Amino acid sequence: MLILTKHSLRPGSDTSDLEVLMKDLDSLRIRPSAKVRLRDIETDGKDLVKDRAEYEQSFITLREELIELQARLYAESKQKLLVVFQAMDGGGKDGTIRSVFQGVNPQGVVVTSFKAPTALELAHDFLWRVHNAVPANGYIGVFNRSHYEDVLVVRVHKLVSENVWKPRFEMINAFEQLLTQTGTRIVKFFLHISKDEQKKRFEERINDPSKRWKFDPADLEKRKLWDDYQAAFEDMLESCSTKESPWFVIPADQNWFRDYAVCRILVETLREMKPRFPDPPDVSGVVVR
Repeated sequence: MLILTKHSLRPGSDTSDLEVLMKDLDSLRIRPSAKVRLRDIETDGKDLVKDRAEYEQSFITLREELIELQARLYAESKQKLLVVFQAMDGGGKDGTIRSVFQGVNPQGVVVTSFKAPTALELAHDFLWRVHNAVPANGYIGVFNRSHYEDVLVVRVHKLVSENVWKPRFEMINAFEQLLTQTGTRIVKFFLHISKDEQKKRFEERINDPSKRWKFDPADLEKRKLWDDYQAAFEDMLESCSTKESPWFVIPADQNWFRDYAVCRILVETLREMKPRFPDPPDVSGVVVR
């Protein structure tokens, strides 16, 4: 498996090496059944790129193309794209969604944030609330957290036993296969931050009144379980990255690098989907009075 490791590129190395990796995109994709060690995968974008300004400008250009491709997808109304985000607390899911989808027609993008399940949702199978939120033809559906919470939080906090959460990997793969076979393209992003970066972001939330609303004291309790969460994420990535529904591990300590990588992968995905505006109707003889 080719992936950005902490030793694959060093500060001062030739930027063209990274260009090759980013163009290929295999550098960020988790291969089916590959062994994943998150501690060995790079989190720091600034150590991988010499010219930040170049990538920030490239991001703007890519986002303009994303806006155009989304317009075509919406007008065509034959395909759909599901984008899944998972991360540690403070990983940047909200910021990525805001930045990458800025300017995209909100009529064609539906963002769903999965919180703790309600009593009604708990009375159903764990995929019940998720299936209802998948995108319809013409739409991009964005999951801020997702069905993967049911193999992550419930495992780490021992809300259910292993014989309950472990079989869910197979169920999730079957569920995503159903979606792909019925016309949904799926791309999944794990925003990979370091423990030091999480600490920095928590401190910013505490010290900045405009960000303090984001801080939840419960996040500090989850931080104590960092290693347990990392192990759970590794199993998730190893068990549920398929050819049709891949996971990408995005170095996310730097927002600008994270946004560039996510946007580039989305644009490449939509290019492959080739959405097109429908043929215009015959207006010969039509007179507007």
